[in-house]
Amino acid sequence: PPAMSRRVVRQSKFRHVFGQPVKADQMYEDIRVSKVTCDSSFCAVNPKFVAIIVESGGGGAFIVLPLAKTGRVDKNHPLVTGHTAPVLDIDWCPHNDNVIASASEDTTVMVWQIPDYVPVRNITEPVVTLEGHSKRVSIISWHPTARNVLLSAGCDNLVILWNVGTGEMLLALDDMHTDLIYNVGWNRNGSLLVTTCKDKKVRVIDPRKQQIIAEKTKPHDGTRPIRAIFVADGKIFTTGFSRMSERQLGLWDLKNFEEPIALQEMDTSNGVLLPFYDADSSIVYLCGKGDSSIRYFEITDEAPYVHYLNTYSSKEPQRGMGFMPKRGLDVSKCEIARFFKLHERKCEPIVMTVPRKSDLFQDDLYPDTPGPEPALEADEWLSGKDAEPILISLRDGYVPIKNRELKVVKKNILDSKPPPGPRRSHSTCDSDFSQPALEEVLEEIRALKETVQAQEKRISDLENKLCQFTNGTD
Repeated sequence: PPAMSRRVVRQSKFRHVFGQPVKADQMYEDIRVSKVTCDSSFCAVNPKFVAIIVESGGGGAFIVLPLAKTGRVDKNHPLVTGHTAPVLDIDWCPHNDNVIASASEDTTVMVWQIPDYVPVRNITEPVVTLEGHSKRVSIISWHPTARNVLLSAGCDNLVILWNVGTGEMLLALDDMHTDLIYNVGWNRNGSLLVTTCKDKKVRVIDPRKQQIIAEKTKPHDGTRPIRAIFVADGKIFTTGFSRMSERQLGLWDLKNFEEPIALQEMDTSNGVLLPFYDADSSIVYLCGKGDSSIRYFEITDEAPYVHYLNTYSSKEPQRGMGFMPKRGLDVSKCEIARFFKLHERKCEPIVMTVPRKSDLFQDDLYPDTPGPEPALEADEWLSGKDAEPILISLRDGYVPIKNRELKVVKKNILDSKPPPGPRRSHSTCDSDFSQPALEEVLEEIRALKETVQAQEKRISDLENKLCQFTNGTD
């Protein structure tokens, strides 16, 4: 019958994407993953490090491990512990692999410089603390193309954009959300935001004009949380629940936000589906919190627009998930994605590959991809400029660079010298103690501090070397 002839198998190089967990010794074991209930992914990775939010008594902490440091994590491995309440979200800076931001229940956002060597003690001093939210901050996301621009969203229904380089608030989007914000995503050049909210609306926002340029009420009829991300050509991909509590995915076009381009039911499970999108292959991966599988789909311009590719299944449920940026993948193994799946006590990398017979660089799998250079400065972006990400070739693989330190130059903060005027009384201080003597003591303390830091680095380097000897050389 003629109907049959139309069932042509769709041509796609991604029909055969296979997921595989790494060998047991390539996992990160003995990590106490945070038990906070929140739909964050709990894990952030880049070509140098894996960072995971962990349980911590009293305050809030996350652990940062060099990517190569697999195996059992020493129970005394230093943590990043500056927050006074649980950490709810973490995000690596896309333009500096040694800089990570954290958002916390303590209402602050902190930005940290992570050294290339493993420090001896906990890192407790952020480079900058950003204060502006009045309730817990559960979402954090760096701007994709502008240097030092960071977004945070809190349970005060407020979205704030910061210039991390000056520690200043650039913009506060305060009258847009009437309820709890579920998630926020940038488009590819960082000119627009998409947000989902407990008030059942998906909004597309121009942050610099502080305007909602499109919104859709109830893209999914169910009451449970919705997630939304930008995919190619400014389309929007959503996950949510039907009225019958089935999980759904949807694809929307901003030009006609009323009707979905695609809407598919999946299953009845109550975990929120976290979407991870790879623009280079146009594949979206859905990882449900509490699921033990990752489903993935290719998004194309032909009906049905969202094509199911496959499911990676395992036995254990995931507590959270990290997603490696493209430049952190192994192109010689045709790896097109790598996930970092969190269990209760460990982190397990899962590698997605497209098998090829040839050993040559597969340029159709690896178009040029966003590199670590920002395309704009913060003030250029704020003044209205847009720029696409600066792309790099992965032909010879990507080698992480030694990173610049993030310098924060606070503007118009009062000079720290005491005000001129009458000498204050020395009631608590021996007045014979001259200014030069004091300077001398301070200088000595400064020198001691530097020595201690140099020694710490040296000890740490030696420890790392020792580890390599005892574990057999890397």
